[in-house]
Amino acid sequence: MMLHTLFPFSKYPVLSVLVCMILWCILQGNASASLSIEDEKKLGKEFYEKLQKENLLLPGERANAYITLLGKHVLSHSEQAPFDFHFSIIRSSAINAFATPGGYVYINQGLINLVESEAELASVIAHEIAHVNGRHIAEIVDKQTKLSISTLAAILAGAFLGGSGDASAAVASFSLAAATTLSLKYSRDHEESADRAGLSYLVDSGYPGRSMLDFMKIMKRYEFYSNTIPSYFLTHPGTDERIHYIDSLLQTTIAPGGKAEIIGNLKRIQVILLLDTKKPDVNLPFFQKKLKEHPADPDFLYGLAVTQERAGMTPEAFESFRKALALTPDDPDILRDLGIALYKQGKFDEAARNLRRAVTLREDDRDSSLHLGKTLVAQEKMTDALRLYKNLEAKHPADPDIQYPLAVIYGKTGQTGDSHYYFGLYFKKMGKADSSLFHFKAALKHHPPDHPRAVEIKKEIETIEKDRRHRPQTHRPGPG
Repeated sequence: MMLHTLFPFSKYPVLSVLVCMILWCILQGNASASLSIEDEKKLGKEFYEKLQKENLLLPGERANAYITLLGKHVLSHSEQAPFDFHFSIIRSSAINAFATPGGYVYINQGLINLVESEAELASVIAHEIAHVNGRHIAEIVDKQTKLSISTLAAILAGAFLGGSGDASAAVASFSLAAATTLSLKYSRDHEESADRAGLSYLVDSGYPGRSMLDFMKIMKRYEFYSNTIPSYFLTHPGTDERIHYIDSLLQTTIAPGGKAEIIGNLKRIQVILLLDTKKPDVNLPFFQKKLKEHPADPDFLYGLAVTQERAGMTPEAFESFRKALALTPDDPDILRDLGIALYKQGKFDEAARNLRRAVTLREDDRDSSLHLGKTLVAQEKMTDALRLYKNLEAKHPADPDIQYPLAVIYGKTGQTGDSHYYFGLYFKKMGKADSSLFHFKAALKHHPPDHPRAVEIKKEIETIEKDRRHRPQTHRPGPG
């Protein structure tokens, strides 16, 4: 088969040379490959860091905390491989999930929004954990010629991300040997092994085994109605065979029973993902349609309220917030976002009341605390605001969203040295060396030379100046 039939260079012309070079290396290699546990950890870490750099991982704390909690629950009922597992959400609407060596499991936001129960999502995670525990990628690589960790990371990108429209552009950043991705497809034995082990993990975790079969049927239904093959089918081939195989296990070896929900709040997470990734003009008709079907659903009312507020429909938003709170008066998400909406309208007393309640109900909600701090500053309650931000700093050190308001508060209360210090930290975090140096040097004048803060500031100044000395200088031609 010709190379151009394996990979459409017309779509990625800049990769053609890279592909040919890497293919040449593969064809020339003659040493047998063996991926050790340490190699798998390095490969998984490099792939993860690349996704972070390319902004492909969804940053939302709430959704990621949910996926991690669900993943660890299933993991605790598996025969865990010697890896520190990580569970992340891919910023893509494509229907996909995959795992890379080293214990890294990825779920696309599109798949999370497609599942109809927590148990179905748990079945996907269980299947991916089984691939990691079975070291299936390492087994495939063992049959190939020896490749570098970076090249393997590139090949994984092509195999798992290449079919995701939202992520395709970022795939090129891996210097991808995309023509080799066909060799990384799971075999029938791998899929059956992952289904068998994953089904066992799922049931042992307390979920009904049938949820794995239900998810596969949803995927087939999605394919039928959309005329689009979900990415999950491309990376996990043989779906019809898997459906029959899973069904046979359910009929013969898996006991019935289990709960559809153990962690809870999947629907709220799905709403949060929509709010994080879709524009108001897309979400507005979606939530309106859902509320016609379920008029007293607090999750959909919450989603509609936030969407209306973002679309500038302020009176309608407050009405939707009111209806949602009437159904669930102690909902920290609704209280927080109502408080934020009230803050934007200059209604600081009402905003503070709702935000304080949200922080009380969920102390680890950083956003609630940050907006409560802004509200306290607007109310000129500087002592309360300073106390709140210092508590936040202890939990989230080096967070620029905390450093900046601390600088402002110290400035407003006449504590000039501390104000300059936090401005220095903030601008350093923002990559603005000149501004950072200015504030650190100004802060130094307000502290005795042997003061611990002065010692710390001197170290910061030395670090910045050292980085500047070692940074390559851009040549600037002289006048004329």
